[in-house]
Amino acid sequence: MRGTCVRGLLGPQNRHLWFWIFIGPFVLGLTLFTYVPLAWSVYLSFFDAHNTVSPTDFVGLDNYAAMLGDDAFTDSLVTFLVFTAFIVPATYALSLSLALMVNRLRWAQAFFRSVFFLPVACSYVVAALIWKMSIFNGVRFGLANTVLDWFGADQIAWLSTTDPPWYWLVIVTVRLWLQAGFYMVLFLAGLQRISPRLYEAAAVDGARPGWQVFRHITFPQLRATSVAVVLLLVINAFQAFDEFYNLLSDSRGYPPYARPPLVYLYYTALGQGQNLGLGSAGAVILALIIAVVTVVQARWFGLGRKDD
Repeated sequence: MRGTCVRGLLGPQNRHLWFWIFIGPFVLGLTLFTYVPLAWSVYLSFFDAHNTVSPTDFVGLDNYAAMLGDDAFTDSLVTFLVFTAFIVPATYALSLSLALMVNRLRWAQAFFRSVFFLPVACSYVVAALIWKMSIFNGVRFGLANTVLDWFGADQIAWLSTTDPPWYWLVIVTVRLWLQAGFYMVLFLAGLQRISPRLYEAAAVDGARPGWQVFRHITFPQLRATSVAVVLLLVINAFQAFDEFYNLLSDSRGYPPYARPPLVYLYYTALGQGQNLGLGSAGAVILALIIAVVTVVQARWFGLGRKDD
């Protein structure tokens, strides 16, 4: 039977051998570094796993009940909602605007596409530190406070002022700079799929170039791309960690405000208590929320329908 299985994998005359040679390392890495940790995290969520990854004290759903009853966890979900409310429409509008401008260029289109896409290659940690130490530094040497000083305005402690919460401006702008170029490329691909005949027919029918053409032709034709962009933006907002942690944490730790789910789970699982069981339960809950939100959004927008 073992020989039959091997022959089935390799195919007749070992035709599948090169396929497994090329795909095997990837499958092995994906299994070891993604699927096994995911399965182990689900396993840990049912145990009392303080300072250990091999617990023996089974607690059932107690970790899930404790996590859902923790005000700090629910507050982190509220932080996510606020962040999503800012970053999703801002990124959508900016990336679509950039795509429309680049798509209309008659020359140097590749140059400007590369320039706007370049921030995507930048590390979130590096960008967060630049925003924190150079642009929105809380002293008069920071770029933002220097500009305010030119106009005679008072300096602002951007990351420590909670009333009004200026830290949201810092967090949203750094994420916006980092990801707008990626979604611009997605919109560019959608724009280039639109048939020129539609614009020619609109011109014959008397449609005015600009807003009228965009509203009735361009935007409806970008429906599938728009749905995909919104889905990706919401999922990425759920996974926000680097910019929050590197912008707001210091030698004294993380402040009690603007703590998204992943930052909260980080301190729960790897903080002083190192409660890996509770942290794993929170990670499973967060993964389920992401899955449910994604499915609901896809159904709501009709993603995958035949007319798309």
